[in-house]
Amino acid sequence: MKARLNLSTKPLQTHRRFLAASGVIGVIAGLLFLGLGWHVYSIRRADAALREKVEQIRVEMVSLEKQRTELEQFFDRPENAKLHDRSAFLNTLIDEQSLNWTQMFMDLEKILPPGVRVVSIQPKVEKGRVQVKLVIGAISDDAKLKFIHALEQSRSFTQVQLLNEKQGDPGTPGTDRVNAELNVVYSRT
Repeated sequence: MKARLNLSTKPLQTHRRFLAASGVIGVIAGLLFLGLGWHVYSIRRADAALREKVEQIRVEMVSLEKQRTELEQFFDRPENAKLHDRSAFLNTLIDEQSLNWTQMFMDLEKILPPGVRVVSIQPKVEKGRVQVKLVIGAISDDAKLKFIHALEQSRSFTQVQLLNEKQGDPGTPGTDRVNAELNVVYSRT
């Protein structure tokens, strides 16, 4: 019979704690690996769906670009170009007729101070905006400044520009002492 004797100065140590801790860490690492693997798989699936959608949109864009090219070729034909020019002309006529003169005069009447009169109005429609050239007469510089300030404060008139100003004869009764030419943009909101 053999007896095991430990003749060393330190007693024999068991490594159970180390083995248990490393086993738990291994299980946690395995679960983490599975979780990350599932995450990568789901991202790749979503990425594949996104790539498929992008490809579908690209095919649709190519189709629309082809239709656009065909339409441009159709409208570039001489007989269709004449129709385009005519429709553009008719659209400008319609835009000019759509200006509500009554509303513009009502808006001017609200802001017109005493001592100022409107001598002439010349509206012009450009790119969907109504550019109005106003010529006014005023009995004084103060009245003219009040009118310009009222235009700037108005919601209907914007981008006020003073183009020209003339001083009248102060000795002649009944005449305007100040004549001014203005450019404004009229937009009824």
